[in-house]
Amino acid sequence: MSIQQQNHARSIFHRATKTLITAPLILGLAAIGSAQAQDDREGWPQSFTVGTASQGGTYFVYGSGWANLIADQLGLSGGGEVTGGPTQNLALVHNKEVAFGLTTMGPASDALSGKSPLAPGIVMDNVCAMFPMYETPFSITALSNSDITSISEIPDGATIGFGPAGSTSDTYFPAILEELGVDFERRNGGWNDLAGQLQDGLIDVIAFAAGIPIPAVSQLEVQTDVNIIEFTDDEQAKAIDAFPVSEFTIPASTYSTLDNDSDVVSMWNFAIAGCDLPESLVYEATRITMENNDKMRSIHRSAETTVPENIKHNEVIPFHPGAARWYKENGHEIPDDMIYQ
Repeated sequence: MSIQQQNHARSIFHRATKTLITAPLILGLAAIGSAQAQDDREGWPQSFTVGTASQGGTYFVYGSGWANLIADQLGLSGGGEVTGGPTQNLALVHNKEVAFGLTTMGPASDALSGKSPLAPGIVMDNVCAMFPMYETPFSITALSNSDITSISEIPDGATIGFGPAGSTSDTYFPAILEELGVDFERRNGGWNDLAGQLQDGLIDVIAFAAGIPIPAVSQLEVQTDVNIIEFTDDEQAKAIDAFPVSEFTIPASTYSTLDNDSDVVSMWNFAIAGCDLPESLVYEATRITMENNDKMRSIHRSAETTVPENIKHNEVIPFHPGAARWYKENGHEIPDDMIYQ
């Protein structure tokens, strides 16, 4: 055998020996990794549900899309469920009827202090915050042929649609309009249903509280001429003084109907989870959401504010330990008394 052949034989021998030595090590490491993955998923449900709101509203689009993103990324079965909105979602999560939900700060404050209209006297303490969503503007829409162009022009006794019973809109908008001196008849229903009633002349106005653009309003614009009504400075000030809302401007680019920005009031929304859900599950769901804002914005445009810097807008709901762990690992501080113990 030539020297060249001998060297070639030795090379083959060394490669074969290395493979025989490292193969069990690789298999062993894979087994350890698999076992760790199993341990990390201890207690995870095989499927989950997200409480949203009625079809035609932002909650349904946002929540269903988010559920699909998390389910796809984590290899679980999950989806959004039509509900009565933020107030009912708090009760559903608290009672473990759904794993996750979407809510606003006003109803959350009421629920955690035992003042929920759905369950007076019951403190809903199995509700934890996950991540900030967006601000919910309170905006009013009427048909253009109604000649209603301002809140003060809403006629006495007008029939106003306030969304699903128990929703943020239904809970706060009637009280806001009463504070502003509006006399009205109240109507509840899903946003798509109310939009149809507005077109058919069965109601005079819809008072929306939903993330923008509101699908039902965008659809109305396609089908008919509408007025999107803003608050005057005085009306804003009165609402802010009496309710847990703040100033908000709807950009003119939101709707084709708007020629100028529209000044209204708003309330922050947060995603919530059952406090007893596994820490690792909530950590992963929070991580996926916070690290994929581009995918969140593809679900709904309002998710541009679904970013960790906005956790500061929650001073009501304790954060789930899993969510808090992700924020702390990524340099975002949360006071210890705002983390569920």
